Amino acid sequence: MTQYIFITGGVASSLGKGLTSAALGALLQSRGYSVKIKKLDPYLNVDPGTMNPFQHGEVFVTDDGAETDLDLGHYERFTNVPSSINDNITTGQIYKRIISKERKGDYLGGTVQIIPHVTDEIKKFILSNNKNVDFCLCEIGGTVGDIEGLPFLEAIRQLSNELKKNTTCFLHLTLMPYISAAGEVKTKPTQHSVKELRSIGIQPDILVCRCDRKISNSDRKKISVFCNVNEDSVIQAIDVDTIYAVPRDLKDNGLDVAVLNALGKKKLPKSNIRKWNKVVESIRDPEGEVTIGVVGKYLDLNDAYKSLFEALTHGGISNNVKVKIKTIDSEKLEKNKNKKIFNNVHGILVPGGFGKRGSEGKILSSKFARENKVPFFGICFGMQMAVIDSARHLLNHKKASSSEFGKTDSPLIGLLKEWIKDEEVVKRNLQSDYGGTMRLGAYPAILKKGSKVREIYRNKEIIERHRHRYEVNISYRPELEKAGLSFVGMSPDGYLPEIVELKNHPWFIGVQFHPELKSRPFNPHPLFASFIKASIVNSRLSAKGK
Repeated sequence: MTQYIFITGGVASSLGKGLTSAALGALLQSRGYSVKIKKLDPYLNVDPGTMNPFQHGEVFVTDDGAETDLDLGHYERFTNVPSSINDNITTGQIYKRIISKERKGDYLGGTVQIIPHVTDEIKKFILSNNKNVDFCLCEIGGTVGDIEGLPFLEAIRQLSNELKKNTTCFLHLTLMPYISAAGEVKTKPTQHSVKELRSIGIQPDILVCRCDRKISNSDRKKISVFCNVNEDSVIQAIDVDTIYAVPRDLKDNGLDVAVLNALGKKKLPKSNIRKWNKVVESIRDPEGEVTIGVVGKYLDLNDAYKSLFEALTHGGISNNVKVKIKTIDSEKLEKNKNKKIFNNVHGILVPGGFGKRGSEGKILSSKFARENKVPFFGICFGMQMAVIDSARHLLNHKKASSSEFGKTDSPLIGLLKEWIKDEEVVKRNLQSDYGGTMRLGAYPAILKKGSKVREIYRNKEIIERHRHRYEVNISYRPELEKAGLSFVGMSPDGYLPEIVELKNHPWFIGVQFHPELKSRPFNPHPLFASFIKASIVNSRLSAKGK
């Protein structure tokens, strides 16, 4: 029988509910249990696919093509359990389903209401697709007290009454701020947050208190008394230097034991977190350092490139080095064309993106890496900009561009109008909706014999996750290959370019997919591991040159 753990947050946003959920999932796995983690988002958007990265961060894409919240990336990285379209739901999706049913007459003329119709849909989502899973962790997005989240909180309250005893557990994440003027850690925000939660009928079983220093016994006792929670269930979550230390830290503070006890588990299987210790040690005690220049335009918000930055860290783990990331604003680079920005950069990565703004800065980055033999990694939009660079400067197509930027006589990049998905042809045009019209999810690619990528993957065929509307124009392939840009990865039908690499260059690879989405701390993606390795070699060569 599946048991349910509901994770809520109070006081402030961005406390780390996603990381806490992922870490707890990993701790339960360390005791031999199977887990599934779901995210319930209160916003009215159907999914984050059309949302500004500055507002929402990256869009995490699953194998089955769902555009989901970035927290699902944390879930996958920490538990290695693939997420799916059934693991993320929004208010927008729920309302869309309900209105569709109402228009069809499924409610037989009855009044459609928040209770029971909205709450029933939420409960249906929580209870579905959990077969043979010991624990289902459900993270409720937003902050307790927000009006948007009330239907979700009501739904989990109802479930706690409807399910059998010891089937549900409520975990509440709060903030315990340190007020420097008073020289004290304050418990009142936590007390008020719990009061808010209790006012809607939910009594938390466990409190995870975010803080920047150790919680005193007296403060823990105070929280226990005023929040009606056992002292052993008041768990401190102190800031750590790496997210991969969170599972170990929460275990040391007794989170998994508190959760299992709250669910009626008395005889607990032994925990094994050796792999987490190994990862943390490799991050904290590297043998060297390498600097990677990431050229993008959403750099003010790290969450916009969350999976990418983590994948670079994983590449560092595989090579036992610290990866220092130097963020380079592509728009500023486009304006000032100051190549000195690449001084002391050992590898250049141009990530995914869209739109003309900042594109010339990304093309310049490709040109610099190509001409100066600096390892270059272009991902999705980054690969497209590398192709434009090659067309302009190796083929002399001075006006080479993308149809995404407007009308052009040399459309090196064009709208992807047709592709095969699940043995069916998918079609679209310029008038298609943005949401859900991209090439989304996992697709296979065939790697060319003798290519660098085939050597890196050690495989003839790969499957990677995609998220894009535009594709390299295959008609330019003969010209580009004559110039030295090889098409070394193609879709099985030979129609869609997936990977390019530059001849006579130490490491210059562009991929149409997003390899960062499948990288794990215990299993770094081979492309990132290889890219970091090449950047280490370049750093040593640069040091010799000085």
